[in-house]
Amino acid sequence: MTTKDKIYYREGLPVPETPDPENSPEFWRQTDVVGKPLPRVDAYERVSGTAVYPSDILLPNMIYGAMLRSPHPNAKVKGIDTSAAEKMDGVRAIITGQSAEAKNVKWKYRDQQVPLFASHCRFEGEAVAAVAADTRYQAADAARAIKVDYEILDFAVDYEHALDASAAKVGGKGNLLNEERYGRGDLDKGFAEADVVLEETYRTPCELHTPMEPHGCVANWERDRLTVWESSQGVYAVQSRIAEALDLPLSKVRAVGHYMGGGFGSKLWPGKYTVLCCLLAKKTARPVKMMLSREETYLCVGNRPASTMRIKAGVKKDGTLTALEFDCSGPSGAYPAGGVQLVDWLVRDLYRCANVRTSSKDILINAGPARPFRAPGHPQGAWALEQMVDALAEKIDMDPVALRLKNIPLESQAREGAPPYTTTGLRQCLERGAEQFDWRESIKRINGHNGRDNHLKRGIGVGACLWIAGDGGPPSTVIIKLYKDGSVNLNMGASDIGTGTKTVMAQVAAEELGVHPSVIQIEHADTATTQFATPSGGSKTVPTEAPTVRNAAISLKQALITMAAEDLKVDRDELNYIGDEIVWSGDDSKKIRITELSTLQKRGEVIGVGYRGPNPEDKVVNPFAAQFCELEVNTLSGEIRILRFLGAHDSGRVLNRLTFDNQVYGGIVMGVGLGLTENRQLDENQTGKLCNRNWHDYKLPTALDVPLVMSSLPIELDDPESNNTGAKGLGEPVTIPTAAAIANALYMATGVRFTRAPVTPMAVIRELSKKEKG
Repeated sequence: MTTKDKIYYREGLPVPETPDPENSPEFWRQTDVVGKPLPRVDAYERVSGTAVYPSDILLPNMIYGAMLRSPHPNAKVKGIDTSAAEKMDGVRAIITGQSAEAKNVKWKYRDQQVPLFASHCRFEGEAVAAVAADTRYQAADAARAIKVDYEILDFAVDYEHALDASAAKVGGKGNLLNEERYGRGDLDKGFAEADVVLEETYRTPCELHTPMEPHGCVANWERDRLTVWESSQGVYAVQSRIAEALDLPLSKVRAVGHYMGGGFGSKLWPGKYTVLCCLLAKKTARPVKMMLSREETYLCVGNRPASTMRIKAGVKKDGTLTALEFDCSGPSGAYPAGGVQLVDWLVRDLYRCANVRTSSKDILINAGPARPFRAPGHPQGAWALEQMVDALAEKIDMDPVALRLKNIPLESQAREGAPPYTTTGLRQCLERGAEQFDWRESIKRINGHNGRDNHLKRGIGVGACLWIAGDGGPPSTVIIKLYKDGSVNLNMGASDIGTGTKTVMAQVAAEELGVHPSVIQIEHADTATTQFATPSGGSKTVPTEAPTVRNAAISLKQALITMAAEDLKVDRDELNYIGDEIVWSGDDSKKIRITELSTLQKRGEVIGVGYRGPNPEDKVVNPFAAQFCELEVNTLSGEIRILRFLGAHDSGRVLNRLTFDNQVYGGIVMGVGLGLTENRQLDENQTGKLCNRNWHDYKLPTALDVPLVMSSLPIELDDPESNNTGAKGLGEPVTIPTAAAIANALYMATGVRFTRAPVTPMAVIRELSKKEKG
């Protein structure tokens, strides 16, 4: 082997059997590259500032767009005067609802089609007009100079009272969008069998995504062909939505998304700003950049809806759950957006219980529509369910971990036919997590600490979860190209949203092909140059794309084996692919190096195409998790200090330990925000407007708020039925039980059950005062 070839191929690989393309490939039992904590393949670009994000795009003759938005939560537009704005320096174009460009353009909120500019603005921040000018400041000034005659209407921004008869009607009709019900078993019988029945109401706040890079895009037309650089989680979703809105063939719309600075679900699809940017570029015949301000993103690009949840639960003295009753309500915003979607799923499916009933009310209010937010619905449901499980454990004098272990299901009870899980790692998450966290000894230590006369009280808590998805699935296409020198190109359209997708996929390709990961060049997401992929979100990227990459690598290997059979003049079924050589099984000395294949040298390259196969029939692929928290409460100031956090996660095979751990830590930090700091605050009485629309007033967790020590404990269970890599989703479950674990730790520290999030220092002092007064 030459020095040059040593760069490309790994040595000492086990001899694999040649995979049969008609059947699923052999499950990896041992791996050489997959699972290792390799640094990101684009780490240098990201840290050096050479990575080009949509907000970095600069094109010749580019101008800038800005939008005028309704300052009222509920108002009708009676008239618009753009004359003053049209005369301002640098202004190139203005579009309103009366402009010809906008009249035939439609936009959808779920299944509800709405005009691009609505004459009835249902929320603060709804689009009224758009401007293009030579500079971003000229565009913003011109937008502010547009005069609008509004008929200001009564508003409804408090979803808990939006169904009152006296409440303002958001869409002109009732504010109840829909009510979903679910049930199994006999609820009355379940409660009758219980030794203890508890009932409580829990509330979670509305959270805002606030990604580091604001939403926005650059649009440029070349004759009838449109190119859009969008900060997006999926370029093909951008392409399809824009093509639909502008009535263009997909072939005429190119969406590019090489890098993006965070999305958390809010960038799964484009926004009205994208369409308007395209229209302004068309009207001016110039490239247009429109990046939203931080304040705009707080108003109009989604949120995690608030939830009010009543839960009633019954348990036997031995810890068997006998009945769960759950009612929740929450707002979609001003348009349908799935406000309470999946909030009840953990109640339905996390613990074994024969008798369950849930109902969910989705409510309209005069506020920005929701969008998916990392594990939609699940963190809210966990806040209620996991606190109730702890309360039940206390009543029957049972350890909270033991109660959870008593009720672990092996099948998905909420799905029709109760299909089994391919693997259920919840038990291992709880048992091994508690062991590594030193759960039992920590209880003794903390009880001794809290027994002393000290204003600093400590507590530990646990929370568990599953994520309804995390299984991935078709469609997905990947092409892998091998050049004649042995280097590799990986072509896929999946967006790397900061989770290390490109790195993980390079490792999967390297594992299967036997090459060194450093020689794999990866194409960035671009509908013109990369293959179809659904948006990266919902913990589906790894379990969707990784098996597809492996299938593409196997397809490539099969092509190479066919070439080798021609050169060696043997049957292809008698050849094995080993490292940088293809070897005849009848005689180890009869072999050929891949870079010497005559057909490869003639062609210059060979490709393998992979497609994502179907998920297993009649079985469910879900990730599971348990998290453990220790914190300290200053009972004089109300300050909460998180001392340590451990996340035990069953997400199947770990493809990269470094990116895996980073996901766990990031999810925990996001969960801290839900539990302790974040809350969209609307003025419910006077104006209906958003009060905290910047990073100063909207309290994201900072370095001072995160746990002092965070630990990640992967629970790797072989799961060959899930997909050919055995990997399940991770991005969602890492944040689902966090806030609930914090709440349970707070109860141990203070003796107060905090049912409303976020738990601020003022809330701690208030509740401790109530406790002292009896």
